[in-house]
Amino acid sequence: MVTIRLSRYGRKKAPFYRVVAVDSTKKATGEVLEFLGFWNPVKKETKFEKEKIQAWIKKGAKLSATVEKLLK
Repeated sequence: MVTIRLSRYGRKKAPFYRVVAVDSTKKATGEVLEFLGFWNPVKKETKFEKEKIQAWIKKGAKLSATVEKLLK
């Protein structure tokens, strides 16, 4: 099953998250199927490719709770 979730990047105390589509059995930093956006909580920036996210949802992908909250 494919999950749309956050993958953490950045250095210590300066997190940066990418929104990715990934197989749910893989690790959060494992092989990514597609990059769908980012969230920078330090600078309070977000960018989502909503068309790609909707396409993955139509294919049966599930959103993580955090990504679902960010999209609202």
